[in-house]
Parts: sequence; C-alpha cells; structure tokens
Amino acid sequence: MNPHWNAHLNKTLSRRDLLQVSSAGFGSLALAGLLGAEEKRGPLDPRAPHFPAKAKRVIFLFMHGGPSQVDTFDYKPLLKRDHGKPLPFARPKVVSSETFNLLQSPWSFKQYGQSGAWVSSLFPEIAKCVDDLCIVKSMYGSNSRHGGALLELHTGSDTFVRPSMGSWITYGLGTENSSMPGFLTICPTQSHGGANNFGSAFLPAPYAGTAIGSVGIAAKDARIPFISNKETPREIQRHEIDYSQILNRKQLEMTGPDRALEGRIESFELAFRMQAEAPDLQDLSNESEATKKMYGLDNPLTEDFGRQCLMARRFSEKGVRFVQVSHTYKWDQHEHLKRDHEQNAAEVDKPIAALLHDLKTRGLLKDTLVLWGGEFGRTPTAQGSDGRDHNPEAFTMWMAGGGVKPGLSYGSTDDYGYYAVENKVHFHDLHATILHLLGLDHLKLTYKYAGRNFRLTDVHGEVVKGILA
Repeated sequence: MNPHWNAHLNKTLSRRDLLQVSSAGFGSLALAGLLGAEEKRGPLDPRAPHFPAKAKRVIFLFMHGGPSQVDTFDYKPLLKRDHGKPLPFARPKVVSSETFNLLQSPWSFKQYGQSGAWVSSLFPEIAKCVDDLCIVKSMYGSNSRHGGALLELHTGSDTFVRPSMGSWITYGLGTENSSMPGFLTICPTQSHGGANNFGSAFLPAPYAGTAIGSVGIAAKDARIPFISNKETPREIQRHEIDYSQILNRKQLEMTGPDRALEGRIESFELAFRMQAEAPDLQDLSNESEATKKMYGLDNPLTEDFGRQCLMARRFSEKGVRFVQVSHTYKWDQHEHLKRDHEQNAAEVDKPIAALLHDLKTRGLLKDTLVLWGGEFGRTPTAQGSDGRDHNPEAFTMWMAGGGVKPGLSYGSTDDYGYYAVENKVHFHDLHATILHLLGLDHLKLTYKYAGRNFRLTDVHGEVVKGILA
C-alpha cells in the first residue's frame, strides 16, 4: 500500500492529495511536472504584448501637487488682458476652495522649435526640447482633492484601492531584466494615498512598485532597502534561500495555490539576484563628469531631482519596465504662486531636459515613453492675491518618445484655461493610450478578482489616436 494512504485515511482527500497518492505515484510525478513548469516561468519573466509595440518601457516624471497649466504650457493671452476681471462663465459645481477674479500669469510665453509650441519662461531648458514633446493640453480628471486625484492618476480609481499603472504594465509585460524589479519608484510620496499609488492591490505581490527612498530622503541617500548583506557570504545565502524555498514549496504542495506564499518565494529569489546588480545601478560614480553636470548634479538647486532623473535613465537602460520619479509635494500653490512655481521649475527644468537629451543620444527615446504631469491643474482665477486653487477640469501633461507624435500640441481649453473643450483626454484615456503604446489592449489586460475581471481603465477609456505617431 502506498504509505501516503495512512496519513489520509481519516480525512477527506483534496484533489492535490488524490494526485499525490493515486496511480502508483504517477500523480506525484504529474504534480512535480506542473510545479517544475511554474518554476521555469516566473511572474516577472518577459511576456509578449498583444500586438507590436512602439514603447518598451515608461519613465513617469510626477509633479506632485498640480502644476498650473496656464503658467507652463497653455498660453492664454486673454488672461493677461482680463486680469482682475470676474470669470465670464460659471465655475464647476464642485470646487476645492473659493476663488475670485482672473489672475494673469507672472511669466512670459514664447513659441519654440519648428513646432512653434508655447512654453513659459519657467522652463527655458525643456523649451529647447519641444520638438520632441507631445503636449496634451486637454487633460481632465474627476476629483478636485489630492488624495482622490493621485489615486485616479496612478490607479484609475479615485475611490477604491486598485493596482497602480506601473503594476498593470509589469503584470502585462514582465521585466526585461530578471535581476531587477519590473517597477521602481524613486522617492515616492507617503501622503495622498501613499503606497496605494504604487502598490499592486489584488495583483500578485511581484508586480508592486519597489520604493527607493521616500519623500524627505535626499536622492543621494535613497537606496533599495535591505539590498546588501555583508555579514553572510553569497554562497551561504544561496544555500539558505535554497533550503527555505524547499520548505516553501512543500507548503505549497500541501495547501495548494497561495498567492502570498508564491510572492514570497519570488521575492526571495529576486532579492538575491538584485544584490549583484542593484547597488551598481544606483552608484553614479562611473558616470562622466559631463553627464553629471548635464543633469545638474553640480548645483544644489538641481542636484536632487537630477540624481533621480539620472537613476531613471540607468534603470530604464538596464531593462526596468516602469520607473517613476516624483517631485514631491511641491506644486500646490494656493499662495506664493510666483515664488514657489519658480523654485519648483528651477529644480526640475534642467534635469528633465538632460534626461530627454540623454535618452535620445543613446537611442533609447524611440522606445521609452516619458510622461510628465501632476494630478490636476490650477484655476485661472485667484485664490487670495497670488495663488491658484485645484482644477481637475483642465490641465496639461506631455509625453515624449515611445510612439507619440513629436512636436504636437493636442487638444485645447477655453479662452482662460478653466475647462478642457477640444479633444478632451480623461485619465482613463491616458491609461488606455499608454497601454496601447506598449502593445497592450486595455480591454484585454484583465485580472479576475472577487468574481469579475478588472482592468486599469475599469469600464472606461479610449485610445487617443490623434497623438500616435
């Protein structure tokens, strides 16, 4: 008699138990074969897109707080003409705070490049790159509060905990580098949704974003946590992990599928592999002095964000699928608009231009989608004497590379920049378009949870075909 029978005489057999003990042990062989197949294909292994892709990876430059569209890329000459006058049409029914008369931009605008795109004097370096940019001026969202708006931008839902955009993309495509996570977020926010903005929610744990530092930690001090173990030799670590994995897999054999345990198994293996590659990727000492200067690492004003942008290029170059760089939490100017927007722009302008130039020079921009923007825009009306309130009704985001039309200004707002009016693009449309550029059909990239299929765009979203190259 098969000795396994004795252990199961007094309990109901599961299908897994039956496989193990039936047919003279051939069930166990089948089970081992299935487990072996699972071992050969990890959750982060590269997967083919649904159709040929224009982009292979994404770098998201997140301006937390909400940059003002009418002070950056959406030139409104009537705002200057009618400064101090009442808004000549109705405000939205739901507003964040009370605002008053129209407030002109403190900055001048000029047209740049062959495309003739309008850019304010806030961004003199990015202005030199406008012929590489696809500027979407007709973005809009559904929530006027930071928490809901951040979640909507990052996850597609402003009310529920859902997988983040980076998690969906990594779930759909895996990673190009088996020794690195598919999704890294550098110095992410800890407020307004916090880790939910880069978490995997009900998707398996390997698809969650791995944080490098957090807001309040200087980029030069930000590290992937627990990545080095100097006390234990690497070969001993390998033996320890192998033994723990044997125990974990035996547990899986007894319990059946267990996403938490399976995620833990994968995380141990990935962490071991990362020890050999991640520290070198975070070490910028082998970059040339010219490159460091281009990113602004020689200037205290630009050093921090420049370091993040340079790390983003290095991670993307080595096959990380989705990298987020956050300028947190600085763009929320309810007052001191001129002082603070000027400071913010000075911190990011040169590093962002350097990133675009560096990617282009290295031949990476053509298949790397760079996305810039915040969770909403600002009102053209004044809050106090020199501030602007939240405005989800209209704002600007831009993209570069990765299959979007360069030198394009898409969509428009009303004469004062309060409402998106032409070729409106909701966050759901943005998400559908990003997935499309990566070769993923947003209707087909689904995950079954709680009895139904979920997707990044939920039941919404249209690909914005007008910006596709």
